[in-house]
Amino acid sequence: MSYLVLARKWRPKRFAELVGQEHVVRALTNALGTGRVHHAFLFTGTRGVGKTTIARIFAKSLNCEQGTSADPCGECNSCRDIDAGRFIDLLEIDAASNTGVDDVREVIENAQYMPSRGRVKVYLIDEVHMLSKAAFNALLKTLEEPPGHVKFLLATTDPQKLPVTVLSRCLQFNLKRLDEAQISGQMTRILAAEGIDVDAGAIRQLSKAADGSLRDGLSLLDQAIAYSGANTSGSRLEDAAVAAMLGTVDRTRVGALLAALAGGAGSAVMDEVAALGEFSPDWSGVLDALADALHRVQVRQLVPDAAVEADGVDIDALASALRPELVQLWYQMALHGRRDLPLAPSPRAGFEMTVLRMLAFRPAGSDAATAGSGAPGRSAAPARAPTAAASDANVSAAAPRVAPTGAAAAAARELATPAPRAAEPATPPRDTQRTVASASTPVAPAARQPAQTAPAPTAPAISLPAADAAAAPNRAVYTGDIADADAWAALVAASNLRGPARLLAEHAGFVGYADGVLRLTLGPTDEHLRGAAMVKLVADALAPTLGAPPQIRFETAEQPVESLRQRSDRARDERQGAAEQAFMSSPDVQRLMSQHGAKLVPDSIRPFDD
Repeated sequence: MSYLVLARKWRPKRFAELVGQEHVVRALTNALGTGRVHHAFLFTGTRGVGKTTIARIFAKSLNCEQGTSADPCGECNSCRDIDAGRFIDLLEIDAASNTGVDDVREVIENAQYMPSRGRVKVYLIDEVHMLSKAAFNALLKTLEEPPGHVKFLLATTDPQKLPVTVLSRCLQFNLKRLDEAQISGQMTRILAAEGIDVDAGAIRQLSKAADGSLRDGLSLLDQAIAYSGANTSGSRLEDAAVAAMLGTVDRTRVGALLAALAGGAGSAVMDEVAALGEFSPDWSGVLDALADALHRVQVRQLVPDAAVEADGVDIDALASALRPELVQLWYQMALHGRRDLPLAPSPRAGFEMTVLRMLAFRPAGSDAATAGSGAPGRSAAPARAPTAAASDANVSAAAPRVAPTGAAAAAARELATPAPRAAEPATPPRDTQRTVASASTPVAPAARQPAQTAPAPTAPAISLPAADAAAAPNRAVYTGDIADADAWAALVAASNLRGPARLLAEHAGFVGYADGVLRLTLGPTDEHLRGAAMVKLVADALAPTLGAPPQIRFETAEQPVESLRQRSDRARDERQGAAEQAFMSSPDVQRLMSQHGAKLVPDSIRPFDD
């Protein structure tokens, strides 16, 4: 008798035997139990999670000779024929090889005829997204209003490619990827039934390699049994044999590599890489294992009560030897190193550069063996590695200063020793200006950072004394009377006006105040602010200062009246102009621009107070 692979031999025949997908089983079971069975179902999900299997069990439930039930007997002729794939009223169509409109037209024509043996004629269309647009259009009418004896079961791994007109005519069930525990549990039960001894590590490796697909996992299990000869008498499916078959490495080697990195010994790190190289591993998989170990170390550091599986790595020792910030940094480096591996001269060279990058980032001023206590919340120490690596790891590290060359170096030396100035105060006044000017000088090659956007090099910032005290805004203090616009500005500043009420006060021009009457004016574009509610809010906010709420009247002024907002904008423009004039008249700036080709970055000058 020919050998039947495990994925087919152990295909579930009842809903109770399915692994995972409880949400789908519950919905279908309830539909079968109540008799509310829709005419079209769509099962979506990645490969090997049970789409076709659920469709076959559903077809068996509809056609079981014992009656429609969520638990078919499995013994009648209909159930046995469906399990064997020879039931005449279950038509399985591979849409990948029958994509044309003629194939669909044949389905439509046959759907009109009554079932030959069962109660329901079931059409199972696998990979339905492969149908052509014309085929979909031909199927739509029948899919929406099929004969009462027809059910459509559609399965696809790519539902995004289905027209919305098809989606709207089906009940859609999305099958989830299986987790490692579900896959390993099913493998353990199958191996126990097959009488094959197995190491726990071998099951764990196969479950992880299955990547959420039980069918893939069982195919790998078949391969591992054949590779190790575990199906012969007295043999065992061992962890080492599965690792050799998958091209993975022993997790103890990953732990040793992390220990060498934590110790900061470059020779030990390279020795561990050489030891890994003897297994000819998949270096991308080694980086995955490295990132997985770092994840478990970080969990132990930050959530000590959480259960963490050691799996060949001394988690506790690494958690106490590494700073949490450094673990995060190395984790990002492992992920980015895996991404960049195809760009490296060779996979091993790319892996070596990744671990050397990890080695280069050491906490400054601390011994490698005592890099950190693992206590969360400790500030990260500045790294000694180049900034490009830190950016590649998506973390913020202290960037080294890059010494400018050529004209930029000369300009920097001149600014470092400025010319003496007469009677310059020891402490600069508060109202000073600052700016950023960029020199049009190339940056040193060491500063260039590939594959990232770096800010343009800038000359040192220059602080200059204020050009004119008159440019500063008037800071009037309210003295108890509203005599002029300055007093009105001080009153508004001293009040607790907020939101729309303050907006009204700032946009209103002051006309006068006498006998409890406050006269204001508003421009044509601000008339919408004169709501009764906002006027009352302004009056109530001024009452504590004036002794009583003023009566506010709005008038049309004969001459333009400057509002507080216009006053503030004018003062700001004056300060900006004074700052730009003071900066451009600086001898240092003139020397940079005339002798070294420095250029002013537009809109970069700001008053110091801003």
